[in-house]
Amino acid sequence: MKNKHVLILGGSSDIGIEVVKNFLNLGWKVTAHCFKNKKKLANLRKRSKNLDIIKLDFSNYINSNIEKILKKKFSKNYSSIVNLIGYVDNKNFENTNLKSILRSISTNAIIPILIEKMLLKKMLSQHWGRILNCSSIGVKFGGGVNSYNYSLSKHCLEFIPSRYKVWAKKNVFINNLRIGVTNTKIHKKMKRKSSIMKKRLKLIPMNRMAEPKEISNYITNLTTDKNSYMTGQTVTVSGGE
Repeated sequence: MKNKHVLILGGSSDIGIEVVKNFLNLGWKVTAHCFKNKKKLANLRKRSKNLDIIKLDFSNYINSNIEKILKKKFSKNYSSIVNLIGYVDNKNFENTNLKSILRSISTNAIIPILIEKMLLKKMLSQHWGRILNCSSIGVKFGGGVNSYNYSLSKHCLEFIPSRYKVWAKKNVFINNLRIGVTNTKIHKKMKRKSSIMKKRLKLIPMNRMAEPKEISNYITNLTTDKNSYMTGQTVTVSGGE
């Protein structure tokens, strides 16, 4: 593998930052996408010339020109793609609506899929590529209390096209990683409501949340040459839940 360049969608998230660090430490060139807070990414860029940042809010680009916009923004030759996009609208099934459902599915699934489709041709031509879509343990349980649309969109994202069997012959792999409860911003807020978090942790055999660094290590292993034989799979990392 000559071209060590990874595209990380959702690179400003808690897990995303750790993934960026991992790849930089491995000497890879990193393009990190973000849609809001890029302060941590900007600080990392000050320390590494191998980091580029693309700022784009997918939820604001649900229109007929989206493919042209994506082609302009993501035109480089990437070896790996990590999709960590995670738009959450805090809707449960009873209070959701058409606009919320479409926005969640478009942001978390459709646009990342279009990006992967666009970049796939280059991966196939170089006979090397790794695509990882990061999903959620919520898919298994029908979503959380206020994350029905989020989990529905992740469920859509897990749909691996049958063509992956053809891609595998050219050393291009695609997998899903279902991520369990992790010590990120959203769950740190839940910690303040200790009774809710205690109930949630009881569902996890390991009786604790994962740390972003732990999850980032699994992501890195699946999207570098450490993954030499796994494709077309949905793998869960959730402390046994």
